[in-house]
Amino acid sequence: MKQRVTGLGGFFFKTKDPDHIKNWYKEHLGIPTDQYGWTFWWKDDAGKKCSTQWSPFKEDTKYFSPSEKQFMMNFRVENLAELLVALKEEGVTIVGEIEEYDYGKFGWILDPEGNKIELWEPVDSAFL
Repeated sequence: MKQRVTGLGGFFFKTKDPDHIKNWYKEHLGIPTDQYGWTFWWKDDAGKKCSTQWSPFKEDTKYFSPSEKQFMMNFRVENLAELLVALKEEGVTIVGEIEEYDYGKFGWILDPEGNKIELWEPVDSAFL
């Protein structure tokens, strides 16, 4: 199996007022936010352009379910389907089914403390 996690794909957190929080970060920290938060770009060890997403979510979002935590991490992965098979064999809780979009494939797991982790096999070129 290739490397499992290749980078941080995103950090998502719950807040009472996502627009207010995005504006606060924009004003005080200079983060160029948009409707989703902030996508920042970097290059991997091979020089490939990659993205990481920072996004505040409304506090009543169901996107983090079944986790009740205030945050969800997203990790970039090499081969999502293969990784989910391996994780299931290792006894890791898989949440839902793989979802596929033009910007990548997504799957979800729970860590031992009930934190929902989003796994993303990205297609970064969809954002360019």
